[in-house]
Amino acid sequence: MQGKQLWFVTGSQHLYGEEAIEQVASNSADIVAALDSAGAIPADVVAKPVLTTPEAIRQVMLEANTDDSCIGVVTWMHTFSPAKMWIAGLGVLQKPLLHLHTQHNVDLPWADIDMDFMNLNQAAHGDREFGYMLTRLRHRRKTVVGHWSHADVQERIGNWTRAALGWHEVQHLNLVRFGDNMRNVGVTEGDKVEAQIKLGVKVNTFGVNDLADRVARIDEKAVDDLVAEYEQAYKVATELRAGAERHSSLRDAARIELGLRSFLEEKGAMAFTDNFEDLGALKQLPGIAVQRLMADGYGFGGEGDWKTAVLVRLMKVMSTGLEGGTSFMEDYTYNLGAESPQILGAHMLEVCPSIAGDKPTCEIHPLGIGDREDPVRLVFTAPPGPALAVGLMDLGTRMRLVANEVETVEPEQDLPNLPVARAVWEPKPDLQTSAESWLTAGGPHHTSYTMAFGREVMEDFAEIAGIELVTIGEGTTARDFKQELRWNQVYHHLEGGL
Repeated sequence: MQGKQLWFVTGSQHLYGEEAIEQVASNSADIVAALDSAGAIPADVVAKPVLTTPEAIRQVMLEANTDDSCIGVVTWMHTFSPAKMWIAGLGVLQKPLLHLHTQHNVDLPWADIDMDFMNLNQAAHGDREFGYMLTRLRHRRKTVVGHWSHADVQERIGNWTRAALGWHEVQHLNLVRFGDNMRNVGVTEGDKVEAQIKLGVKVNTFGVNDLADRVARIDEKAVDDLVAEYEQAYKVATELRAGAERHSSLRDAARIELGLRSFLEEKGAMAFTDNFEDLGALKQLPGIAVQRLMADGYGFGGEGDWKTAVLVRLMKVMSTGLEGGTSFMEDYTYNLGAESPQILGAHMLEVCPSIAGDKPTCEIHPLGIGDREDPVRLVFTAPPGPALAVGLMDLGTRMRLVANEVETVEPEQDLPNLPVARAVWEPKPDLQTSAESWLTAGGPHHTSYTMAFGREVMEDFAEIAGIELVTIGEGTTARDFKQELRWNQVYHHLEGGL
């Protein structure tokens, strides 16, 4: 991601002489160059001087904390680096940490090995000393093992980098709520103060009529231009086209998008919510406006669900540069008669076109809730392929992420009367186990659905954030999953302290 950096820090000591330190620095530069050019790693990899003293280590870690371009630190012990030197530095480090356990050479030069070679190339020794200290200090980190030139190692570093990007984003995220959450709903509630303490996100509410006033002031020329953009980007229904009976509704939808976009830009917010029970002077529930803002990277949660809006935004950031989209989603209904039972995911209007399989259609249909004019929306079906559905909930004592690996499939039949965007998927390991586990975990009905990345990225994010994550996938059994939740309850109680 442009402007974001991983700092590559190599540990050594002066026991082996200055010539050895120079060789360590040269070898580290080779690794940094390879990682920086690796397409799997979505950040610049920047070399820092070889660290050989406690004072230098602490200083680099303090600099990492205050440099906003630094999203994380990668450490490697080329030689043996006595780990007591790292206590002070690790104690002050606030950025995510990845411990890369590698070595400069791939193969052993059997005929040429001497003690100079052994002293220089002893990461197998030095990284164990470092790993001990990380564990002793209970320092959260990711450990990646393998040669730095191998694609699987670079991919794992890239996955962690994506998680670090998500963490960096949520630390700076502003979220606008238009109104409160849907009345009498439990799972969309949550402790906004705790969310800011734990994640950094700032969640604030604005009156929906503040938005409506902004919408009313939108210039007609801007509306003309956006409507023309709609007609070029989507298959616009005949009744919505210029001169047709419902063209004014398309213009109203465009006006809402322009007003909403302007409001969020002014507030510096990259995530937002609305609520069909609180629309003020808006003529229609925002549909295409929300969808297009999500396609541009904004996080969104319907019915005031700010936690899912946060999740959608950070997962969009984590998927930067990858194929496959990310969207607000809801488990709506089941196809229990299929050979492998399926879930039909959708929402009233707001599913992101980044997950569309084909060019979306722009349509208008009645909406039985909200008590407003019929809203304009984009309609499409997500393509087949692997995906991940993730929910975030507030359990009162802590936050929990729950993730389900799924396989998106083509619908068995057309859906001519379903006027919303949708995805059909087969949850892993099967619907019965998936749903039972999800319900046991207290998973929400709103999720962030992504076709861009898999579970490792979310595992890395949870580790960085110190948030519980439970995953449902191949090999999951309801019995073992329930037991895992019980173990987690004890762990997180003890880990949080009295």
